[in-house]
Amino acid sequence: MLANYHTHTVRCKHAKGTEREYIEAAIANGFKVLGFSDHVPQPFKNGFVSTIRMDMSEIPNYVDTLLKLREEYKDRIKIYIGFEVECYSDYFDELMAELKKYPIDYMILGQHHVPNEDNGTYVGFKTDSEEVLKLYADTVIKAMKTELFAYLAHPDLINFTGPEEVFEKHMKRVIQASIDDDYPLEINLYGFVDERQYPSDRFFKLASTMGAKFIIGCDAHKPGLLIQPDTIPGFADFLNRNGIVTTDYSDPDLLIKKKLSDLNDHI
Repeated sequence: MLANYHTHTVRCKHAKGTEREYIEAAIANGFKVLGFSDHVPQPFKNGFVSTIRMDMSEIPNYVDTLLKLREEYKDRIKIYIGFEVECYSDYFDELMAELKKYPIDYMILGQHHVPNEDNGTYVGFKTDSEEVLKLYADTVIKAMKTELFAYLAHPDLINFTGPEEVFEKHMKRVIQASIDDDYPLEINLYGFVDERQYPSDRFFKLASTMGAKFIIGCDAHKPGLLIQPDTIPGFADFLNRNGIVTTDYSDPDLLIKKKLSDLNDHI
């Protein structure tokens, strides 16, 4: 694995380590490309303050810090600046207009709440609600249609406990949209190491059977998570039993469809 595009910083309030420590860990573990994609801030209203993301005012420092480190480490590793972004309908256009002001290289789609964080449901909590599952599927499909994202992070974060046929009905729509719009699906190393409900066999077996593309993401919330997947016990077996073949995306141009700079001026 030469590239990881899913890396966080302390600004999200639940990660540890400096940017330099992440970069040094990546170099030590054989990565040639490191993308930072901290949880994007959202222009929340009515005084809502998120506990899982930076504030809008922190964007300049985030970008400036990484630009300086990119230059410093340019002979040792390629550094890209990105965000892990939710498509929150109440705030998406305003967010894109703000991010467009900065030299952002890419964004990954990681939908944690529906419909919004400040008035919605965290999809990682167990739910047997088809309404929540359908809304999750509808939201990520709509987001992928924008072509603004490089890939879909932890697509199986949704922790649906209802009937299997209902799960398959809606997740097949997500998988097919990822195929139609050429979005790799992320196999999330953090979830695997932390023994979360994702990455799940039921989702990735289905995705593999349907012919989806896959990418591995460290989802590093501390430098020690920037590790090679072949060093993780049981991970190779997970890939094999689900028929997963991953792709080398060390060239980010293979992932990026549309840049923020391509957006219309009114966005």
